[in-house]
Amino acid sequence: MDKDLERIALQEARLQFRSFDAHNAWVLGSRLRALAEQRHQTITIEIQVGGNPLFLCAMPGTAPNNLDWARRKRNVVTLMQRSSYAVGLQLQKDGTTLTEQAGLELRDYAPHGGCFPILLRETSCIGTVAVSGLPQRDDHELIVEVLAEMLEERLEELALDAAT
Repeated sequence: MDKDLERIALQEARLQFRSFDAHNAWVLGSRLRALAEQRHQTITIEIQVGGNPLFLCAMPGTAPNNLDWARRKRNVVTLMQRSSYAVGLQLQKDGTTLTEQAGLELRDYAPHGGCFPILLRETSCIGTVAVSGLPQRDDHELIVEVLAEMLEERLEELALDAAT
């Protein structure tokens, strides 16, 4: 768990854009969809900036529940300015929940992997990219893989260690 938290902190430090607009959202969302399709995975993808939806795709085989999971994970990232997977791991490590820690309801906040902050260099979190449909670690890793490719970062330096 500690290794994953350290690696996610590195991901958040290095997977930052110089700028991000609707075109970047389209490219990011399209690459996520293409990679999932290539791997025969079924996911929902949601990208928002400043509360505005810039990309939304529910692949055939997904359910409305996937969009709700994306929303709940997005709420965590928007509030905490961290990856939803990092938040969930930290809560697990601390032996607490968002409800106990901050009074947040699980129906609106899901500290599970699959939402990553859209970060601008030398500023802050301006939005989120969320994936739902795979196990939480896989949702997270799919986003990181595509972000690393887009931002020309070495995935082998950023990828989580193989799950045991």
